[in-house]
Amino acid sequence: MTSAPMIPEACSHVLAEFECLNPLLSALRLDSSRLKCTSLAVSRKWLALGSSGGGLNLIQKDSWKQRLFLTHKEGAISRVAFCLHDEDYVAVATSQGLVVVWELNQERRGKPERVYVSSEHKGRKVTALSWDTNALRVFVGDHVGKVSAIKINTSKQGKATTAFVMFPVQIITTVDSRVVQLDYLDGKLLISSLTRSYLCDTEREKFWRIGNKERDGEYGACFFPAGKSCGSQPPLIYCARPGSRMWEVNFDGEVLSTHQFKSLLSSPPLPVISLRTDPEYNVACCSSQSLAFPRLLYLSDHCVMTWTDRGIYIFLPQNVQVLLWSEIKDILDIAVYKNELFCLHSSGKVCHLSLLTVERCVDRLLRRNFWGLAAKICCLFQNAVVLCRARKVLPVDKLEHLKSQLDLSTQNNIISQLEELISKLEPLDSACSSRRSSISSHESFNILDSGIYRVISRRGSQSDEDSCSLHSQNLSEDERTKEFPAHQDEEQLELDSVSHASVVVDPDRNETFLPFSIPLSFRSPSPLVSLQAVKDSVSSFVRKTTEKIEKIGTLHASPDRVRQDNNGEEQLPEGTADVIAPSQEEEVELQSQPQEKNYLEDLKVATKETLTKLQDPLILFEPQCLREVLLNWIPFLEDAFGNKAPSVSEDSPDKTGRESPLRPEVQQVFEETLGTDRDLPEEEPSPVSRSNHENDSEDNKQGGILDGNTKEGPSSDNPFNDRTLYPKTSRREGAFSQSFQIVSPCFIEQDMKKDLVELTTLCFELKIHEPLQVKNEQCMQPGASCALTCQFIKDYFFLLDLGRLKQCILVSHSSHPQIWETYMEGLKEVTLKSPVTMALENGDMFKTLKVLVDLGPWDAPVLLAHAQRLYEKFGETSLRPLIKFYPSILPSDIKQVCKSNPEHFLAFLDSLIKSEAEDERLSFLRSLLHPESLRLDWLCLAVSHDAPNVASTRDAQGNPRPRSHLFTWGYNQLILLLLKLPADIITKEKMAEICKNYGFWPGYLFLCLDLDRRAETLTNIVYLDDMNLLDGERGAVPETVDEWRFLLNLVKSHHSSVLRPAMQNGSAVSNGAPDWSNCVTVENVALLLAKIMGPDRAGLLLQECGLMAELSEKFVKVCEILRIAEKRQRALIQSMLERCDRFLWSQQA
Repeated sequence: MTSAPMIPEACSHVLAEFECLNPLLSALRLDSSRLKCTSLAVSRKWLALGSSGGGLNLIQKDSWKQRLFLTHKEGAISRVAFCLHDEDYVAVATSQGLVVVWELNQERRGKPERVYVSSEHKGRKVTALSWDTNALRVFVGDHVGKVSAIKINTSKQGKATTAFVMFPVQIITTVDSRVVQLDYLDGKLLISSLTRSYLCDTEREKFWRIGNKERDGEYGACFFPAGKSCGSQPPLIYCARPGSRMWEVNFDGEVLSTHQFKSLLSSPPLPVISLRTDPEYNVACCSSQSLAFPRLLYLSDHCVMTWTDRGIYIFLPQNVQVLLWSEIKDILDIAVYKNELFCLHSSGKVCHLSLLTVERCVDRLLRRNFWGLAAKICCLFQNAVVLCRARKVLPVDKLEHLKSQLDLSTQNNIISQLEELISKLEPLDSACSSRRSSISSHESFNILDSGIYRVISRRGSQSDEDSCSLHSQNLSEDERTKEFPAHQDEEQLELDSVSHASVVVDPDRNETFLPFSIPLSFRSPSPLVSLQAVKDSVSSFVRKTTEKIEKIGTLHASPDRVRQDNNGEEQLPEGTADVIAPSQEEEVELQSQPQEKNYLEDLKVATKETLTKLQDPLILFEPQCLREVLLNWIPFLEDAFGNKAPSVSEDSPDKTGRESPLRPEVQQVFEETLGTDRDLPEEEPSPVSRSNHENDSEDNKQGGILDGNTKEGPSSDNPFNDRTLYPKTSRREGAFSQSFQIVSPCFIEQDMKKDLVELTTLCFELKIHEPLQVKNEQCMQPGASCALTCQFIKDYFFLLDLGRLKQCILVSHSSHPQIWETYMEGLKEVTLKSPVTMALENGDMFKTLKVLVDLGPWDAPVLLAHAQRLYEKFGETSLRPLIKFYPSILPSDIKQVCKSNPEHFLAFLDSLIKSEAEDERLSFLRSLLHPESLRLDWLCLAVSHDAPNVASTRDAQGNPRPRSHLFTWGYNQLILLLLKLPADIITKEKMAEICKNYGFWPGYLFLCLDLDRRAETLTNIVYLDDMNLLDGERGAVPETVDEWRFLLNLVKSHHSSVLRPAMQNGSAVSNGAPDWSNCVTVENVALLLAKIMGPDRAGLLLQECGLMAELSEKFVKVCEILRIAEKRQRALIQSMLERCDRFLWSQQA
């Protein structure tokens, strides 16, 4: 049997054609050589088809029936556009350049009427139409670059509005070449021409050019609206560039980055799913495609679509990914609405495509009974069908039904492939599905009215027999079945009062619940007896196995060994039977449980006493007394949890919501008997726990030895081994190889746990754990304080407030990165079984972020763990989308995440600040600076990254190089915002020194003026050699005669250096030659002096400084002109005063 090629897992979407529109075109007579379709548009309700004869056919999409036909005698229809916020209006452009706006009057059931005809573009070819998203206004662009706006006034707006509108057509602008595409969003118009793109603010009448590099050809541009999950994040803009590239632009017209898709388009094209042909996929690798995207259209689900003469391309631009591309030849135009695409071909044919996930496509085919095509798609897209997301729509029973509908004689090959696919899956409601399944493999439980958690064992588990042995170890499966007949099961259900459906948590969408019932193989006569039997059996098994391991020292994991321990206490291997006697086991069993209860009771009493003492202000606000109180309390915590293995209580919510950190053998018994749910939502106040169960299992399979010399690392960490196999005196020998204690070893009441969290976190903040450890240890190695701090986090992670813990680490332990790394490792342990982590393993950043948004809101520490994983896998590109999670994720968190690459932190911080409105950025940045010392750290980072070389901005003496203030700084806006924030004099002096050391002269001059260092400011301006810096609005102008005298003497002394050729930075060079009219020379300064102080006073000051000889005739002529202007100004003022005086006297008379 030859298997068909399978499409990679990353290909999760397809274009599908479920309806053929050829009969519709035939009915409209648009399939002839004389009359054909020339344009199209689509909205929620309508499909508009313009014809070469001047007719516009409006078809209702729900029934594909023609409802309206609009005629135009002005020529063929070249462009059509619906008003999406009011579908009663449609704009039509004809081949003669006229634009007709129709009001369909469907609400009033009247006849359509022309509300306006614009002749502004008559005689030209209209190339683009775009409606305003809020008002009744349509924008028109033509082939010469002219853009106009047509304001529509109708009876809907009332008579008053119509009367005041005098100019319905407004000329927006005229660009340098043909308009390729128009798009409008939130008051801004996007214009794409043959050479560049423009952004127009239609309300404030401002225009920006996007980018500096031009292009030559048809390249589109579109807005990329922010989704509902993005909050107040502004929209983006994407502009096509040559060579399969796109610019990502913010809403202010600033280019953020360039995305390259050339190499990504080397993958084979995906087939278009059609009811008429079978899908074919050629695995042969294509060469990279260097394309020009003629238009860009926004699709739903954060996609951007374009096309060429070869095919259709759909991108995820924010992730720089190609969602799909398919070969469809000869496309003239495409209209889109949400995930629907209507393609117009050069021949006049129209096809209707839908962008769907693979599973949705198969589901639609199954509903239409296209069994063969659905089976072929399943086999072709096997990698996508087996994903957890697809199994929601395509469970096993649906695929089984599909297989049963196929013909065995003619479709044997497809049936075989489908059977192979089904074998990789398990039923959606099966609790024994594999770890790769999207359905949790753990136990389910019900919560009774009394608050007790009722555990339901898994169906079909391979350990059902062992589970049953916990109730009756001497009975076989058949005997137990006879002892507890079916009618007792029903009675027991009533006694348990369980009427709820069991719950299986889906990692993809944890709000989805799938009810199912699981039959148990036995029932105990009473729920209390059953729970007690479970508790006693498991506790006994844990204690006995622990004692055996302590005395033997080694244990090789073996299913036979586990089964023997479960079935009988006396069935032990020969090597251990002589070592442990049954009497010893019974003695350990009798002594263990009371001791555990005593420790917990002592801790409870000590906690209440400690909290009572802390109510005293003399203790609470006196650090030494507070430390003494906590030092007296923490030994009780150590006794209760320092060397305890997790135990089981019948009414413990922790056992059902968290995974017990036990060895694989014991863990198996816990799961099969009591049940655990590893997918508890992570946003709970107290984080849940997990152990390295998978890694430990792997070690056991390889025959690993669990002794004191176990290799460090996550694969050998086992809290049970560390805490139970070792006596308390030797517990610290392997302290740093232990895993995190994320779950409570025993049940703790909620109120008590809250008090324990408060005191444990307070101990960490006051470093109480360090003197305790020093007191207990005989010898300390260098750096032991940091190591013991890390160990304290591991030991009591389940009792620490993660938010306060993070803040304490950042403030008090910033010099020890190992502590932060330990904290992050603990958070990763908490979130290891999260749906976000599972989505991240598939390697799709966009899908991971979508899951992260859908499952929100998150606790800040949990969200930080996901951010760390995203950054480790995708690097800098994953940081920018995280700004939507502010303030859960703070800049200080991201700085710790990417501390090895501070430039990545700067990119996040810059994007976060630019996400705010421009007038709010300063106050927003100020809110981020806690503590205030962060300002200097951020400033040093901003001026040292993406910045000019210091040698280019400073000379050997540390003075500014000419025109070096015109260099481009990557984080210029961020730097200026940091400098503009209010600060004390010492901070400003430090910032000025930083700017001077790195050569950021605009900031240095700003701070010098703020610090009233005017002489230093003027000196640096002379070195920078730019007269614009002496401008009154943006620069520093001398205010007194002494300052002018100082400046003139300074310019005279540096005259030789000023006359040397200026560096070619910014506007300092004009046509290849220095622009000396803008340099700081004696004559330019003298002209400025004459303009400000007057020619006469300027002449006296210049003579005093001995500079008259260095002035040219230009200065003399300018002074004469200034004298004449001053004389005329005085005469004009005198004349106006006389007229006012005469007018006032006449009024008095």
